[in-house]
Amino acid sequence: MLKNLTFFLTRIKKLFAVGLSHKTASIDIRGKFSLSNSQIHALFLDAKEREIDDLLILNTCNRIEIYAWVTSNSILIDLLCKYSAGTHHEFKQFGYSFENEKGIDHIFRVGTGLESQILGDFEIISQIKKSFYWSKKMGLAHGKLERLINSVIQASKRIKTETQISSGATSVAFASVQYILKNVSEIAKKNILLFGTGKIGANTCENLVKHSQNDHIVLINRTQEKAEKIARKFPVQVKPYGELAASIRESDVVIVATSSQKPTITSDLIHNKKPLLILDLSIPRNVEPELNNRPNTNVIHLDELSQITDSTFKKRKKSIPQAEEILNFIKIDFTEWLTHRKYLPTLKAFREKIKSPQLISEFISDGDAEYMAQKIMGQIASYLRTNPDKADETVHLLQDVFELNPDRFN
Repeated sequence: MLKNLTFFLTRIKKLFAVGLSHKTASIDIRGKFSLSNSQIHALFLDAKEREIDDLLILNTCNRIEIYAWVTSNSILIDLLCKYSAGTHHEFKQFGYSFENEKGIDHIFRVGTGLESQILGDFEIISQIKKSFYWSKKMGLAHGKLERLINSVIQASKRIKTETQISSGATSVAFASVQYILKNVSEIAKKNILLFGTGKIGANTCENLVKHSQNDHIVLINRTQEKAEKIARKFPVQVKPYGELAASIRESDVVIVATSSQKPTITSDLIHNKKPLLILDLSIPRNVEPELNNRPNTNVIHLDELSQITDSTFKKRKKSIPQAEEILNFIKIDFTEWLTHRKYLPTLKAFREKIKSPQLISEFISDGDAEYMAQKIMGQIASYLRTNPDKADETVHLLQDVFELNPDRFN
């Protein structure tokens, strides 16, 4: 019996969250573990071959994390190290792993901006949504993950509307523009180049137009149509990618929001004689670090930008207890649902067993079978809820004694 129980427990799938973030790893280490779209796609395919049902990859400037229900966290760590440039040794130094309730708590805190570099960052929830849609498209998002993400989205919405934790602008895009406004004099007269027009680039463009009063901002993107789409919304100028070097020479401020695995701004592109400020909003670094050694050139990366605290920071910080209260309420609701769902296949198999003709003929009459099944099922479900530390052992005992096959009900 003990041997069977040990084998059963090793087969139990748990929610694991593994990864690295701005709290545990430097920009360069995070850059090593960052995944390109093709690497994410390959990781998804590998996960499907390993018969993983639900898996989410969160790949942002501040963190790279994998969430999945698996038998061991080593499976996810192996996948991350296999498809990124990071090593197991580096993960052991800078990574983290959360299991079950701690994993659930972590994704709730991440999704509501409590773990962001800039407290209350409202961009993270859209990144989680995008990651979930990708998982769903790849066939790696089913009931458990869908319910989890919907619960996180619900918590995020309530916290944003019911607390002050997202008061003021709270994003990397806003922080970058605030840095420019504080450190560049007469910004309205300066030449500003924004290179890269993804989500962060678009948000930065909007903040620049709104706060700088600058009417000669230049956008460049490898795919020019994306830049032109933004230009239809704001008074900015679009130039082709081939004019990047010339545009840099004319610029006083260059904002880099590309998403390349290698630097897109290299020393051969920089020939400035006047002061040049470069803001790198990318992970991994898309601006060569050596450029900081050039005269009249100042390179600032997003980790430095996150240290900027605007006037609303203290107000947002006071909202943390209220935000956590909302978060915990929704998290408990999800955990109770998950616990019930976890043992439901075994309970269904048990219900079928005790209503089988063999048991009915030996122990009870036909008329009492349904009543007895309901009564016993209710008592077992109640016991599992009130004794979560004994739940796995109890379920195994039912499977072993009554020779149940819960896989039929998954």
